[in-house]
Amino acid sequence: MTYSIIGSGSVGAAIARQFARSGITAGIANTRGPESIAPIAQELGDKIVPMTLQDALKADVIILAVPFWAHRDVAKAMASWQGKVVIDATNAYGVPLNELDDLPSSAVVAKALPGAHLVKAFNHLPARLLAQEPATSAGRRVLFLSSDDEGANATVAALVERLGYAPVSLGKLAEGGQLVQARDKHWAALIFQDLFKKEQ
Repeated sequence: MTYSIIGSGSVGAAIARQFARSGITAGIANTRGPESIAPIAQELGDKIVPMTLQDALKADVIILAVPFWAHRDVAKAMASWQGKVVIDATNAYGVPLNELDDLPSSAVVAKALPGAHLVKAFNHLPARLLAQEPATSAGRRVLFLSSDDEGANATVAALVERLGYAPVSLGKLAEGGQLVQARDKHWAALIFQDLFKKEQ
């Protein structure tokens, strides 16, 4: 299984930090080219590989860590998304509902990526918390997942476990997934909830 992160801002860099800490190789790309990501890779070590966007899109699992509407530019960069597992780490805070056709934001992203298996994850914590050690004296930090695809959800849950987090599935995007999706200028109930799972 190969992984890539699209987006090198604070969220993308925080996720890359967790891959590096866990010893899992991941590509990282943005629209400005690999040279602009070199400082992140130098800091995090050889597990984080700067790539062109086209090379990053060849990964089996792609993490979208871009501003919400930038997903449309990423979508255009690949002719077919068939079979790709895409983790939507975006937030649509401030986007009017009529611009989303009153759909959950992840449903809008999924429509732009026909054939992809989309999972909402990594979006409910601020970047500064995502960059921290997932395991603490309080337990493992929780990451919420939601998807309309059970197989993709299981794939992402396994990755979340490897990164040291405790995955908690919220069900389908339009159901439990609404708990982690911003609606217009309102944050959903579970966004910013920094929860921990006690180990038995």
